Amino acid sequence: MKNKLQDLNDHLFAQLERLSDEDLTAEQIEQESKRGEAIVNVAEQIIRNADLTFKAATFVAQHGDRFRPALSGLIGKSVTVEGDE
Repeated sequence: MKNKLQDLNDHLFAQLERLSDEDLTAEQIEQESKRGEAIVNVAEQIIRNADLTFKAATFVAQHGDRFRPALSGLIGKSVTVEGDE
């Protein structure tokens, strides 16, 4: 997957710019507002997922690799623990 949290940030600011366009009609503002709400809903889920992944990686880093199998769907194999090679 090529999307990064920075891409999400860019999308959110782009939506903010669209909502700030003073040339929009009331109908266009309503449409952009609905689109903005949808973007925010998806963004919240992406952020929650990133936070959960970070917490799982932190847990493995703090408590060792023995928990990695239970968390493999969250952190994959890319996270290594010091001394783990």
